[in-house]
Amino acid sequence: MSNAFDDLFAANADYAADFALSGLAPRAARGLALVTCMDSRIEPLQTLGLKPGDAKILRNAGARVTDDTLRTLVLAAYLLEVDRVLVMPHTRCKMASVSGDDEVHDLIEREHGVDTRSLEFGTDNDQLGALRHDLERIRHHPLLPDGLPVAGALYDVDTGRVEPVDA
Repeated sequence: MSNAFDDLFAANADYAADFALSGLAPRAARGLALVTCMDSRIEPLQTLGLKPGDAKILRNAGARVTDDTLRTLVLAAYLLEVDRVLVMPHTRCKMASVSGDDEVHDLIEREHGVDTRSLEFGTDNDQLGALRHDLERIRHHPLLPDGLPVAGALYDVDTGRVEPVDA
């Protein structure tokens, strides 16, 4: 019987046949936590010259610092040797191209008939303002280590360049 995931499981069998990451430590070898978007145009390790095991990668729609992101950063800082955080949204992000959550709710309901108003999407068409706000959330979180280096950057999906923002 064929299912929607057969291609993925077959690809995994090929990957596992030559698996080379066995024994990799669960810590962030380069001390980095990267918060970025779920957008498939971003390859976080390659973008920053990293390799598997170097960083903890946290991805969500819009690269927003949510309560869950903060929870994960606390765990990473104390248990996984994260000692710096980079928040990296990207150009041409859908979450930054709308006027707000209401627009997204209306679009989903109009096109798919699903009422999503029980969710907060964290949209903000002032992408750099949202980034600076999120950086401050990390910098002032009472459970994160004092003096934890926190920086922001904007990834350009058309050039691959990363431009520091409020670093």
